[in-house]
Amino acid sequence: MVRKESLQILRDPSSIAIAFVLPVVLLFLFGYGVSLDARGIPLGIVIEQADAATQSLAGSFEHSRYFIPRYYRQIQAAETALARRDIDGIVWLRNNFARRLFTGDEAPIAVRLNGVDSNQANLTQGYIQGVWQGWLTRYARARGKPLGMPVEIEHRVWFNQAVTSRLFLVPGLIAIIMTLIGSLLTAMVIAREWERGTMEAMMVTPLRTGELLAGKLIPYFVLGMGGMLFTVALAVWQFDVPLRGSFWVLALSGAVFMLVSLAVGLLISIVSKNQFVAGQIAIVVTFLPAFILSGFIFDIGSMPAPIQVLTHVVPARYFVTILQTLFLAGDVWPILWRNIAALFVLLVIFGALVSKKTHQRLD
Repeated sequence: MVRKESLQILRDPSSIAIAFVLPVVLLFLFGYGVSLDARGIPLGIVIEQADAATQSLAGSFEHSRYFIPRYYRQIQAAETALARRDIDGIVWLRNNFARRLFTGDEAPIAVRLNGVDSNQANLTQGYIQGVWQGWLTRYARARGKPLGMPVEIEHRVWFNQAVTSRLFLVPGLIAIIMTLIGSLLTAMVIAREWERGTMEAMMVTPLRTGELLAGKLIPYFVLGMGGMLFTVALAVWQFDVPLRGSFWVLALSGAVFMLVSLAVGLLISIVSKNQFVAGQIAIVVTFLPAFILSGFIFDIGSMPAPIQVLTHVVPARYFVTILQTLFLAGDVWPILWRNIAALFVLLVIFGALVSKKTHQRLD
């Protein structure tokens, strides 16, 4: 059965394309096209009374890679530009800016943001605060004056010091892509046999259910693991994502995840008995939940409680966490073992469902 399925793969190279070409296309598309960073934000700076302090602060915004400052003399003109969406935010430096800095009686600056895109507004607010606090510290230190703040915050970002979203997204992308690849590879297997009318011939062979399933899975498991390793290599060498954890733990967890994805695809193939329908179902029930409910883009902790419960049956949820931990943090065993164990549980569940459905069909 393994030899027959391997020859089938060689005769029909579409499976090879799914395993190797599709991951490359998706990884480049999402890796370069999807970014949670913001660069070149048009920012209006209103300076009511120019002096050395206001020019120094404005220079900090000009030297920031996040902003493209535009200057206004009146707040009304800046607000008009904000309403037209010519700028995404306003930093308003009022009269007597330098004097207000150290008195603490009044806020020396005011910030207004365009909240139509809440994510962009939050990013802009964070970037403005970073520039402001950095400049304030340098300005006070240069003049030997206290800031007057009760607590001095020391920022330190672990695991992704540059706060680059690509380092966070690419490992998750591997899980999303492999979910689609794994399910698509086997979604056609049994359905193809039914469409070609060869399933009945297979049913009269002395093959047992386990041998039939193993013969169908092993060639596609090898193919899928080859595609996964190729994708990991692209992440490391093309996208410069550091792999700080163990490669062998990644290979083990990847193998378990690939078996789960293949089992899901096989289950779809057994139930649908039609290649086109099986392909559509595989995309809808594997790729979309993996993209939305795995924590790849949207934080699971912020979802409603019923949706959070639903995410526990999405295999990508566990593999996304494993990959992001292995790539960025290293071998954090409490996280790794918990998620690998969850993948094993899903493998047992989906394997049992496939075995039961195959047995029913052969009967």
